[in-house]
Amino acid sequence: MAETKSAPEPEMKGWLYKWTNYLKGYQKRWFVLYNGLLSYYRNPTEVAHTCRGTINLVSAVIHTVDSSNFVISNGGTQTFHLKASNEIERQRWVTALELAKARAIRMTESDEDEDYSLLPAQTDKNELQSVLKTLNAKLEDLSTCNDLILKHGFALQRSLSEIENLDTVPDAVNKIRSVNERATLFRITSNAMINACQDYMQLAQTQGRKWQKMVQHEHEQRLRLEEMVEQLAKQHSHLERAAKEASANSPGMHSDDEEFYDAEEETGSDFVITIPGKVHRRTPSGFSLQSEGQGFQDGGASSDTDAEGNGVGKCEDIIARRKTRRTRTLAEQGKVHSVCVSNHCEDNNSDSERKTSSAPESPIHGASIEKNNKSLVPAKIRRTIVPEKPNYSLNLWSIMKNCIGKELTKIPMPVNFNEPLSTLQRLTEEYEYSDLLDKAAQCSDSCEQMAYVAAYTVSAYATTSNRTGKPFNPLLGETYECDRTDDYGWRCISEQVSHHPPMLAQHCEGRGWVCWQEFTMSSKFRGKYLQIIPLGIAHLLFPASGNHYTWRKVTTFVHNIIVGRLWVDHHGEMEIVNHVTEDKCHLRFIPYSYFSREVPRKVTGVVTDHEGNAKFVLQGTWDNKMESARVLNSHGSVKGKPLLETSTPKTIWRRQFPGLVMHAFLCK
Repeated sequence: MAETKSAPEPEMKGWLYKWTNYLKGYQKRWFVLYNGLLSYYRNPTEVAHTCRGTINLVSAVIHTVDSSNFVISNGGTQTFHLKASNEIERQRWVTALELAKARAIRMTESDEDEDYSLLPAQTDKNELQSVLKTLNAKLEDLSTCNDLILKHGFALQRSLSEIENLDTVPDAVNKIRSVNERATLFRITSNAMINACQDYMQLAQTQGRKWQKMVQHEHEQRLRLEEMVEQLAKQHSHLERAAKEASANSPGMHSDDEEFYDAEEETGSDFVITIPGKVHRRTPSGFSLQSEGQGFQDGGASSDTDAEGNGVGKCEDIIARRKTRRTRTLAEQGKVHSVCVSNHCEDNNSDSERKTSSAPESPIHGASIEKNNKSLVPAKIRRTIVPEKPNYSLNLWSIMKNCIGKELTKIPMPVNFNEPLSTLQRLTEEYEYSDLLDKAAQCSDSCEQMAYVAAYTVSAYATTSNRTGKPFNPLLGETYECDRTDDYGWRCISEQVSHHPPMLAQHCEGRGWVCWQEFTMSSKFRGKYLQIIPLGIAHLLFPASGNHYTWRKVTTFVHNIIVGRLWVDHHGEMEIVNHVTEDKCHLRFIPYSYFSREVPRKVTGVVTDHEGNAKFVLQGTWDNKMESARVLNSHGSVKGKPLLETSTPKTIWRRQFPGLVMHAFLCK
């Protein structure tokens, strides 16, 4: 037979006299105080089935009338006039009622603040919260008992002071009786205080030992995790080095003395290579006439052979194709290639004729070779291209392992993770596709205007797909102005207005629109990824129509912080509101998943009017394009989703990808 669970014991129970009416007066009733409720019955046998009345102590007022009578009222709807057998019994009930009322108020407030969603993953968290809640409740009991002790202590002290001032014996007898009653109340309250302290100490000691074990276990788990991640990072670094060595030693590759760079695309510009005939070997220090970072393609194998056959003091000009990116630099043993770049471009045929000329060398723009006493002195050669970003291997885990859960602004990040821009400049890049706002300013339909505004908000994320560098934090009060009035028609100014936390203000004026925003963020390092939550609000105003739009940016995640290639993702929901027409646009940035069939970096949205009717449907990706389709008709819903008939989608924004040499910074 299953054992039945006994009901919890009430906080207090006993007989009291309750006022019923003028005919019957006070009648004896059995009262039970439990869980913030005071209920009464005719006798104890009715407790299981018949309750005669209940009053909630949360909103009740407890008032003492005299030595045995007290009143409980909850604002007019219910009032209990009660009488105890003596003053001590009355005080026991009043003290218990006040404690129960304070406890019920705390429970009500905590119920409003807490979320009781009991998920399996939150079992430990809910258990901890339950223990903390119990400890807080006992602390509140102690606080209430302390207040009662102070109250009765003052009353007892006042009665003792009155005895000292009495002259007659009869008055002294009455006062002594009052002092005894006060002392009894003080003793009862003190005992309640002692019991509450014992309960709190017992619970705190029990949970303290349990928490100490949990903390020790978590500490050991963290040490194991640190060792695992550090070992994984070492293996990853070892695999990278092994892959580089295998690729360098594979057949068909050049020797280790070569300096190799990728060559991607050629242009039609020519340059002249002057190869001296004199044999000149490298010095032990590795000195070469070829400047670091300068690379060109050889004219051919026969060119080197001819150069070696010529006598000292003769040189040969070879025409080669100039690369838009750096190409291989070939430094063979026993030969030095001195490169001179011409400022003018000549035809290949005419340059081939110059190849047979053996006239003395004339000065050439760029770099020249001077010969004194059969010695070759190199001129200082300027680079014409910025080197690629160096790939330094960093032990990132040693830096970040103690920063999990901290704000990004409080973490000392290596400068290698920064890009050469400040946050002020980076935020100004959001106006790259300002033509969308120019088109929106010309729209007479507010919903169509909303579609262009939505496309503009998405376009601000376009360049983040392949940019994982962190911009530099501006100085407090630092300003940045970008004036593109001549070509794009807008002018923007930004200023850093707070340093901790970082916050900046921006204002931009364009053709028929004004945009401003305050930008700040909450960033946390979560171990595997970095979470960046923008907190500011962006505003957009079209003075001609008066339409005023506001929106907030979505959350950004930077993945593979510890191991692997960094990649950026944005997901969340964005709501754009037109505060004049009450039109809205709801955009949803879908998170990327390896196992999802959705298009990566997908964005969907719908534009609704002030009545909630769909007017435009938006779809695309935040790194490529956005399409808009006008809603023609609605045909009910399928599985709770509205079925909309739309026109042919129109591309309202497409990303303009940068050129292949955007990072080359070539000299002209």
